[in-house]
Amino acid sequence: MLKGKKILIGITASIAAYKIPLLVRLLKKQGAEVQVLMTPAAHDFVTPLTLATLSERPVLTEPFDKKTGAWNSHIELGYWADLFLIAPASANTLSGIAAGRGDNLLLAVYLAARCPVYIAPAMDVDMFQHPATQDNIKLLQQRGNRIIEPASGHLASGLCGAGRLEEPERIAEIVQDFFLNSEKLKGKKILITAGPTHEPIDPVRFIGNYSSGKMGFALAESAAEMGAEVVLVSGPVLLEVSHPNIALKKVQTAEQMFEECNKAFPDCHAAILSAAVADFRPDGVADQKIKKENLPDGAAPEIKLIQNPDILHYLGSIKNDAQYLVGFALETDNELENARKKLWRKKCDLIVLNSMRDKGAGFNTDTNKVSLVSDDAVQELELKPKKEVARDLIHFVATALKRKSKANDIPNDQG
Repeated sequence: MLKGKKILIGITASIAAYKIPLLVRLLKKQGAEVQVLMTPAAHDFVTPLTLATLSERPVLTEPFDKKTGAWNSHIELGYWADLFLIAPASANTLSGIAAGRGDNLLLAVYLAARCPVYIAPAMDVDMFQHPATQDNIKLLQQRGNRIIEPASGHLASGLCGAGRLEEPERIAEIVQDFFLNSEKLKGKKILITAGPTHEPIDPVRFIGNYSSGKMGFALAESAAEMGAEVVLVSGPVLLEVSHPNIALKKVQTAEQMFEECNKAFPDCHAAILSAAVADFRPDGVADQKIKKENLPDGAAPEIKLIQNPDILHYLGSIKNDAQYLVGFALETDNELENARKKLWRKKCDLIVLNSMRDKGAGFNTDTNKVSLVSDDAVQELELKPKKEVARDLIHFVATALKRKSKANDIPNDQG
């Protein structure tokens, strides 16, 4: 299953390091190429000779090998890997990753890695439960790292609780699942919108909203990681993309976003419209800044508003049976009723419902809590980092596209 996949395994100073030789063996049996990195202190817990024998590669610890004169480039290692697994990850290494330190080879490779990263913490229960460790884990999740939660049980200290490294067989399954999922959207093209739109009033003022674009960008990254070709149409946000499968189209106004979506949608298998598009724009833009000195005392300028194009409604009206359309709804009251009305009115396949009443959801947060509303079901997701919500939603869309593909297959009766 893992033939030709390149996997970096980073081992840190934890007693749980004794489990990693078995993990290396399991991954090699599946056909993976495995390169082991170790922190200097990890040598006290498992021998490089054992790991080098099982991985069939020299174990790397230092950037510069004084014996051979070889330079172990953290940049080349970071580019080489299809997946970086840090297991076991000690509290010290978690802290170093969160702080962006690069004072050993493993940390430097992490900073250079372009591939997805899985981190499997392992430590004593009190260290794991300490607020500093928990804050570091949350920060790493928000940055897109995947955490393999430690199991609960008897620990080396004699205590019992969370902190045991997950078993090698389960970690190997997680790695296999990752590569299976990375093919789920291969050959699919997905349109995603993100951020706000800014509707100009004059050269320095605009009508807008508080959308950060984080949800849409997380969706684009998740879809690309699963093999999709992504067209990301974004309003003005302070975010950039790094995945080569994402084509970023930057716009300012709702009309510009409509034009880009209209161009891209006919060739797409799905569209996920998470942008917070302004419903109205000024009917005309002043050529110069509107100054209050030019108005009567106490008067305000009169700004006539007109409706912007309804992008979601338009795409719903032109989509074919094989296309899957997802809209977002941010509601303050009668949330589910309003989401269902939007689903039917806009001819969507799915509405992702946000409620402003849910703490940690909405604009300018790193977390989100959503409900997936379709014709026949409502699925509530728990509060999670936006990157994890994005992965859940993209998995949902991938499954729905597979069902649509099967439903639209035409049997060949000829022959």
